[in-house]
Amino acid sequence: MPTSPQAHEDGAPVRVDLGRLAYPFAQTEMARWVAERQRGAAPDRLFLLTHPPVITYGARTPAADLPDSASPIPLVEVDRGGHATYHGPGQLIGYLVVNVRALGPGDLVRRVENGLLAALDALGFPAVRRETPAGAPSLVGIWTPDHRKIASIGMRIRRGVSSHGFALNIDPDLSAFTTFTACALPDTTMTSLARLAAEAGRPAPTEAAVRDAVADALLRELTRRLPANPSTPRTQADSPRGQRPLNPPARP
Repeated sequence: MPTSPQAHEDGAPVRVDLGRLAYPFAQTEMARWVAERQRGAAPDRLFLLTHPPVITYGARTPAADLPDSASPIPLVEVDRGGHATYHGPGQLIGYLVVNVRALGPGDLVRRVENGLLAALDALGFPAVRRETPAGAPSLVGIWTPDHRKIASIGMRIRRGVSSHGFALNIDPDLSAFTTFTACALPDTTMTSLARLAAEAGRPAPTEAAVRDAVADALLRELTRRLPANPSTPRTQADSPRGQRPLNPPARP
């Protein structure tokens, strides 16, 4: 498994393809990747992988949102922003371990949204972001124009370095999302690229094609300088402590 790849001359994060990793092992590895970046022993990296079936949830998730004890899918509490979500085969998982202080102005979560939107557009699946009304559950993530959710985002920043990332539904078992309340949004329907392709009567993109499109678009977005926007809300990443999940939390 690559751990110390060479940085790109243009400053873009290095793409690292890992295949399928068990979730607990991936979390142990992610702690190591973050520590490497914090001490300058590795460049910014985008890790692309998939997990066996698992439901993960942030610390703020109400017990009522979780599956009952009879669920066959493992349940794991994690240290990221957001509530409960499902990971499994047919999803593209992206873990982004970057020095957020070096990115310049702009919101890291918004950059991830921008990259995913560009990738889906390139694949022929136009999508949208949604703004969260005051006091409502977070709508961070990627949505179809008819407001079905196709990608979840949940991140954390420690000592200026991000961890966790996004999950894009290519062709997962969508029934897994019906066993719990995904993203604290009980009325939300999850969808996938395979389902959207079937509805449009067209072939679904391969996982390799999606992986390449997402990596290319995200790496471009992360090297693009964003203009300062005084109206952009402060995040925990901007605060002196910067140790907690992004605020508002990026919810899966």
